[in-house]
Amino acid sequence: MVVFDLAKVTVQDIEVGGKRVLVRVDFNVPLIGGEVKDDTRIREALPTIRYLLNHGAKVILASHLGRPKGEVKAELRLDPVAGRLSELLNEPVIKLDQVVGDSVAAAVATLKYGAVLLLENVRFEKGEEKNDPQMSRQLAELADLYVNDAFGTAHRAHASTVGVADFLPAVAGLLMIKEIETLTRCIDNPGRPLVAILGGAKVSDKMNVIRRFLQLADWLLIGGGMANTFLAAQGCALGDSLVESERIAEAKKMLEDSAKSRCRILLPEDLLITREIKADSPYRIIGDGAVEEGWKAVDIGPGTATRYSRIVSEAQMIIWNGPLGVYEVPPFHRGTETLARAVARSDAYSVVGGGDVVAALESLGLSGEISFISTGGGATLEFWEGRELPGIKILQEK
Repeated sequence: MVVFDLAKVTVQDIEVGGKRVLVRVDFNVPLIGGEVKDDTRIREALPTIRYLLNHGAKVILASHLGRPKGEVKAELRLDPVAGRLSELLNEPVIKLDQVVGDSVAAAVATLKYGAVLLLENVRFEKGEEKNDPQMSRQLAELADLYVNDAFGTAHRAHASTVGVADFLPAVAGLLMIKEIETLTRCIDNPGRPLVAILGGAKVSDKMNVIRRFLQLADWLLIGGGMANTFLAAQGCALGDSLVESERIAEAKKMLEDSAKSRCRILLPEDLLITREIKADSPYRIIGDGAVEEGWKAVDIGPGTATRYSRIVSEAQMIIWNGPLGVYEVPPFHRGTETLARAVARSDAYSVVGGGDVVAALESLGLSGEISFISTGGGATLEFWEGRELPGIKILQEK
């Protein structure tokens, strides 16, 4: 595990009035029909943006959207985001059609102090994901100060998240600091019992965080496709279920390690199985029996959901990343929904990270019952693993 200083200089620690401030935000939000479906990440960035506007800065916002891989794609332009941001700020947001270049520099030069401008999708530029120094320099020339408020991309060493800090003083935004402090609390000062819930399709994505929680948590509740690999490690037949066969030995070792640690791993005791993953597909609930050929496990069963909910009800702190089934395809959403309601009812301090679970909570109207919803997915997991995130490393230390 990497140990590093998290006491970072923030936007509130320095003079910002009369300065051009480049702010990396995470506006990677879902769009449907050219409109923002979920504006959570936009709303989370508002405190930093408003602070800078109220203190007389020129605010230049940079964000990615989707994975255009260095190509301009009309459906991934940030115009809908600019519209929603303007509504939330209740003031105009100037949206540019380029990321860097003479027209961008001219727009920044004429921008008034106390006003905000949004650059086009930074991933339209081939240099972004390559952390190209030329692109980093072009971004830096637009501003006097760099603020990173995009925790969700802090694990990416890109031009707009890391490279620009080679040319400008770099400090943390208010959301970045909130993320760092909250996620650090989960590791350094957790409430007990600490219950970690991990789901999602692949166990390979979460092996390191599982190892970390074996040292930290009291209970580790596993669901989703990743549970299948652990069940296979116990000798269960999984039929046509998603199983990472190359990870079975590793999963078996983790189960053995759990027996020797303070943390107890729990796996599904019943499963919802189907032949085909499509809406309203026929399904069955099986207990200890094997999954037959032609069938696949797609959700935890009701017995497991009840058992997990009972453990959640006794927790003092809950950490959750990843859905417990194929949540987006009813009726395979029920396990995730049952746990979401249990976490919302709990008196524990609850922290949720990852877009799928957050979307589930939003759809159920339960997000307001969660203590903290992280804007990170992969970044949250890597932070909990103890990795040094490049987008945090480049920020000035106090």
